[in-house]
Amino acid sequence: MRDVLERLAAGELSVAEAEAELAGYATTDAGRFDAARETRRGVPEAVLAEGKTPAEVGALAATAVETAGRALVTRADDERRAAVRAAMAEEHPDADVTVDERARVVVAHAPAFEPPALDAMVGLVSGGTSDAAALGEADAVATEMGARTMRIEDVGVASIARLLDRVDELRACDVLVVAAGREGALPTVVAGLLDAPVIGLPVSTGYGHGGRGEAAMLGMLQSCTVLSAVNVDAGFVAGAQAGLIARRIAAARAE
Repeated sequence: MRDVLERLAAGELSVAEAEAELAGYATTDAGRFDAARETRRGVPEAVLAEGKTPAEVGALAATAVETAGRALVTRADDERRAAVRAAMAEEHPDADVTVDERARVVVAHAPAFEPPALDAMVGLVSGGTSDAAALGEADAVATEMGARTMRIEDVGVASIARLLDRVDELRACDVLVVAAGREGALPTVVAGLLDAPVIGLPVSTGYGHGGRGEAAMLGMLQSCTVLSAVNVDAGFVAGAQAGLIARRIAAARAE
C-alpha cells in the first residue's frame, strides 16, 4: 500500500490507477470498472455498451485503458463507438483503437500494453453470414485473452459438403466455438467429427416457432454428441470459455 501511495504522491500514478491497485476497481461517475478481473479470473473486464449512455461508455473505456491498459467494449452501436473514439482521442490519443462494426466490438490498447500470447488455437465456426456478429464477439474476447484464432465460416449443415471440405482445419484447433441459428445442428455435427472441446453458440436467426435462437439453444442442449452450450447470442461468454480452455492447454504445453 505504501508503495502505491508513494507513487501517487510522486505523480507516477493517477487516482484511478491507485484505486485500481488498492481496491481492484476504479470508481467513475459511470460506474466502477473491475480492473483486477483479468488477474483474478483470467477474463478481461468488458464494458457492455447496451443500456449505457454514449458518455458513460466513453468514460468507462477511458478508465479501462488508464487502469488496465486496454478497453474491450461490446454491443456498441454507431453512437457509442464514436463516443469511445472521442474519449480515446481526448484521454489517450496514442491508444490503438480497432472496431468490428458487424460484431459491435471496440478494442483500445495503450501504447505500453503487452497482450498475452497463448500457444493454443481457438476455432471460430459459423453456419452462415448471419451468425457472424455473435461469432465476432467471441473472436474478440478469445483474441484479447491471448489465443490464436481461426475463422471457419459459412459451413452450415444445409450443404454439409462445405463443412467436410474443412475438417482438417477444424482438427487443427484446440477448442472450437460453433455458432448457428435456426435448428442449431452445426455444433452437434462438428462435435461428432473432432476430439476437441466444442462450445455451441446459439444465434437469434430464424423465424416462426422456435425462432430468435430458442430452437438452436434447445438443439444444442439436446445434442447427442458431447458439447457445451451458452445462451443465445452470448458471444462474449463463448469466447471467454474458449479462452480459459486455451490457457490451460497452453500451460500444459509449456510444462
